[in-house]
This record gives sequence, structure tokens and C-alpha cells, in this order.
Amino acid sequence: MLSDQLKKTIRQVHQHVANNLIDYRPRSSQNYLVAEIAKTLAGEYHKKQRICVIEAGTGTGKSLAYCLGALPLALAQKKKLVISTATVALQEQLIAKELPFFKKHSGLDFKFDLVKGRQRYICAHKLHNAVNGDSQTQMEFMPTLTSPLSDMETKCLKGLYDAYVNKKWQGDRDSWADTIPDRVWNLIACDKHACQRQMKAHQTCPFQLARNQLMQMDVLVINHSLLLADLDLGGGKILPEPDNTIYVIDEAHHLAHITRDFSSAAATIKGTIDWLDKLTKFSGKMSKVLVGQKAIGQNFKLCDSINDANKDLKVVRDILDNADFEYSKDDTYRFEHGEIPKSLHNKAKDISDATLDALRCLNKMHDTLTQDVSDGDIKPYVADPVLAESGHYINRLEQLNKLWYSYANKGEGTPHARWIKRLEYKNHHDHLLSDCPIEVGYYLKDKLWNECAGAVLCSATLSALGSFDHFAYESGLAKEEGVKFIKVPSPFDYPKQATLRIPVSKIEPTDKAFSDHIAQTLPEYLNTKKANLVLFASYWQMDHVAKFLRTKGFNLLVQGEMSREALLKKHTQNIDSGKGSILFGTQSLSEGLDLPGKYLENLIITKIPFAVPTSPIEEAQAEFVQSKGGNPFLSITVPDAAKKLVQSCGRLLRKESDEGRITILDRRLVTKRYGKAMLDTLPPFKRQIDY
Repeated sequence: MLSDQLKKTIRQVHQHVANNLIDYRPRSSQNYLVAEIAKTLAGEYHKKQRICVIEAGTGTGKSLAYCLGALPLALAQKKKLVISTATVALQEQLIAKELPFFKKHSGLDFKFDLVKGRQRYICAHKLHNAVNGDSQTQMEFMPTLTSPLSDMETKCLKGLYDAYVNKKWQGDRDSWADTIPDRVWNLIACDKHACQRQMKAHQTCPFQLARNQLMQMDVLVINHSLLLADLDLGGGKILPEPDNTIYVIDEAHHLAHITRDFSSAAATIKGTIDWLDKLTKFSGKMSKVLVGQKAIGQNFKLCDSINDANKDLKVVRDILDNADFEYSKDDTYRFEHGEIPKSLHNKAKDISDATLDALRCLNKMHDTLTQDVSDGDIKPYVADPVLAESGHYINRLEQLNKLWYSYANKGEGTPHARWIKRLEYKNHHDHLLSDCPIEVGYYLKDKLWNECAGAVLCSATLSALGSFDHFAYESGLAKEEGVKFIKVPSPFDYPKQATLRIPVSKIEPTDKAFSDHIAQTLPEYLNTKKANLVLFASYWQMDHVAKFLRTKGFNLLVQGEMSREALLKKHTQNIDSGKGSILFGTQSLSEGLDLPGKYLENLIITKIPFAVPTSPIEEAQAEFVQSKGGNPFLSITVPDAAKKLVQSCGRLLRKESDEGRITILDRRLVTKRYGKAMLDTLPPFKRQIDY
């Protein structure tokens, strides 16, 4: 329960912050959010399941609300607060702006930091060896280095080393002012297999130091991928233990999609056979470095497992070469309902077992070498490149085993999408096999919701067509007792601030002539003296319209023709210099784009952003819904498009003083039943529907 003392603390903190905010206005919606978050996390709605899902419109002040509602409680309960985001932009905003302001003015004493995955840091020992070691030895041991570094790459490496040694650089990739080439970074990056805390040479590596500091923090800002990496390891391995953590999942509408990507696996056939042969040679080299007879025994077992796997993979290669699958235009064949042929399934179990045995043997050899270094039997400079390469193979074996384990367990548990892509090279061909779970709610439920001390999930777009059902189902929160679903409107005066217009059109968006129709009619909706953003359904359509308008003398800023940063910089410069600006973009510009005030006053959306189910995963999802008697268009496609449309419209008004116009050139919002439902989910702009 929320104690009187805690209520008093939250009120005081709120007052301190409000007194120091410029143009602060008390908002009932924000006060309501703070109270609901605090009550949920204190267990007033459910003693165990302390989770709330919040949809809060632009301008509500979500980040301030969850800091006010969750942080005093976390500090009082001696829990960690982990804030997870989907985008770097929000992370930077929290670390550089929101949290420093909150700490300065809240009266609360807390420490916060940004947590990044270890691959964003250098391993100091690997950096030293790369600069001072024998280049021939590097070439032998580094799987990522197939040819010597160029002069430019060598100069970059030396520059990194000098800056790090002279304490002018902290050793993380993001703080280096220039671009670091991948070949250089792969040579010196920290990895979980080579850079281990128990090895003395690695105890001062930037990641290890950052990790030591992490435990002293009260608030950690992370991304969804790092959260999933920790959950995949069992929780509490990279981040604090889930049962000692309150999670804030901001931009929560991305969570299910990122979880799905994280749970997928893929591997080629012939390519795998080749690298397994290389692993056999490497294991012999590794066994010579190791001390003791055990290593020799593990090496023999590893080679036997690799031979078994390769024999079966060659059988699979022959099966696929002789199969009469009907591949699509992009050389893809999807197994209906995720069911693979019996011939493949029989081999999948054997490959799964063999790769698991190989993985166990290599892990034992890796751990033995780590121990030999710790005991002083092997010099670190000898062991480091070997550990780096064995770590590389361990990662590959894990992925390989994940794929074949899933193929061996077809039809068990949750539904999966499984497909083959045929790869054509100059002198040979190969097959890429892929596997991805269609549903990941069960995973999040088992690994996160059932384990955490509490969770707040928030975004401006979580409901679809007026309901949280779609989000709750895909994120594993459907029918969970105690989960609180909250929808808070934006403080904007939508009818006064913006007009939504749907003009008459004789051509349907499904018509082939629609792109030509947009090109010819778009000029009448543009305002060349102000800031315009035009959002397209596809790159092809955007380029088609851009080419036509440029022949008519229009100056356009088109996504893809320069970096996003350069595009937006040019756009704002145009407006600041008194010119108009026309920005063309696709769906990816409809999220995370912040152009307040005069920087966006005219938004045009050419088409309802329906996703075309062309990927094997989307096709499998639709197939699964159909198999259960559902309608995939109404249960997946329409809700997803409705959320994207809300996001797109959300680009126009960023502040309470903003004004403008939205024009949607898709009449299906008026003519179709689902369109009318979509229209009703949009903010209550003043409407102008032409007839």
C-alpha cells in the first residue's frame, strides 16, 4: 500500500519540480498518471502483479509522470528503476535533459546512468595487443580480419589507442567524434567470451568499469535490445535482478516486435559446413595452447560432434537441392503452418544434438583457457586472440543450435514461421533457413512480467481502434489479473489547433493510377511558403511523385537522398531563412520526428499505412489467425495501420501553441467501415470532409 509518508514525498517532489519548470501548467491528466503509477507499483490493485499500461498523448508529460510516480517508490523500497526505450533519441533526452533536471529540482538524492551493451565498448587489452602485437599473429587468430588493415584503418586504430592511453577518450564507440570502421572496431570490441572480469588483464576494461559503476546507480537508462539480452541470459546477468527492479518500458509499442526479432534464428547450409570445417582446424590450434590432458579429450569430442553435424547437413543440402519447392519471386519458400517435411525433421533432431554437444565441448575448452590464464599458466597475450576466436565460434554455434532445435520441435508449443531463401552466387548456390516465433507474449510473461517487482509500459500509441486488446495479446498481458490499463488524453485543444481534411478523389488508393493522381493533385495541398511534410506508403511512390514535381520546378527534400540528420537540418534552415520547405518521407519518418511550431504546419498523408503481408513472418501470422477462424486483415492489418496513422498525425502538434492542417488523400477513411473506425481513433481535430 502507498503510505502517507510516500504520498507526502511524491506531492513535495511534484511541487519542487513544478516550481522550476518554465511555463508549467497543472494538468489533471498528469496528476492522474502519477497517482495511478504510484498506486499500481505500491500493490494497491494487486499484491503480486504490479503492472500498468499507459497510453498518453503528446504533451501529457509521460517522462515526468513516471519519474514522479515510480522513482520515490523505488528509492523507498530500495529497488532499482530501469527505464527502457526503443530509440536513441529518447535515451539521449532522458540522460541529457529529463533526469538531470529532475535530480536538480526534485529534492531526491539518486544516481543515474546510461547502460550500453558491451559491444559498444573497447576491450583495453585487445586494443593494446592490436597496436603493439605481432600483426601476423593477429591475422592467424582473428576471424574478423581476413586481410591486413589499410593505412587509414591503421591510423584510426593508433588514434584510438593514443586517446585512450592519454585518458582523452573513455573507450566507448558512441563518444568517439569520428566514424570507427567496422574492421577496426571488431578487432578491439569487448565481447562476453574474451573480456571476462575474473581475468586480471581485463578488470580495467571500460565495460567492466562501467558495469562496476552500474551497481551503484539507482536509475538505469537502457534500450529494449539490452533488456532482452539480459532476459535471454536468465535476468540479472547484465542488469539488476528482475525481482529487485521496477521497469519503465517507454515506447512500449515496439516491445513485441523487438522481442520477436531477438527470438529468431537463421543459418545457411553450405556456409555452415564451411565454417564448421574451419572450427575443426581451430580446435586443434586451441588444444595446443591449453594446459593439461583434458583439453585433448574435449578436442576429440568436439571434432566428432562437428563431423556428425556436417554429415547430416550434407544430407540436408542434397534434400534441398532436389526438392521441388515453389519459390517466390525473391527466391523464398515458406513452410505452411511452420510444418517442415518429414525428411528435414528427421535430420533436424540429429543436427540439434550434434551442435549442442559441440557447443558444450567448445565452452569447456574456452572456460579451461580462461582458468589457465587466471592461474598464470598461460600468458594473456597468447590466450586473448584464441578466446576471441572461440567466442566468435560459440556465438555461431548458439545460433545454429537455436535454429535446428526449433526445427526439431516443430508443432510443439507456440506457432513459428519457418522458411527457406535460395541464395545464388557466382560459382555456387546455398540455402538460408530461418525460424521466428509468431507470438512472443508467453516469453515476456515468463521472463519479465512474472519476475519483475513492477512495470510501467507507456507510449502515445498502444491502443488500436479504441481497445488495448491487440497490444495486451502480443505483449503477454491479455487476461492477466491486476494489470491496469490507462488511457490519458493529450492536453491539446485539437479542434482549435488543427483541421483534418479528406478531399474528394475519383481514384481509389488500390488503383494503379493512384501514384500519378497524387503527383498531379499534390501541389494544390502544399503550402510553398510554410513547412510541409508529405508521408508516403512506399519509397517507390515517393520517388515517382518527387520526379514528377521536380519537373514542375518544386524544390524537395526527399528521404534517402541525404542522412536523416542532414535532411532535417536543411528543412529547419529553410524555415529559419523565411523560405518554405517541402519534406518527403516514408513511414519511418512518422515516428520520433519532432518539428514543433513553424517547422511543421502542413502535414499530408497520401495513403492509410497498411503493411503488405509480404514477409514470411507476416504471411505466417495471417495464416495462423485464419487457422483459428479469424480474419487477419481485421485482427492484424487494420489495428497496426490504425496505430501508424495516429503516429503519422501526431507529427503535426508537438506543443500546446502549435497549429496546422492535416490532409489525408485516402477516401477509404470515409467509404469503408474499418476506415470510419480508424477515423474515430484519431484526435478530435476539426474535420473537413469533402463530398
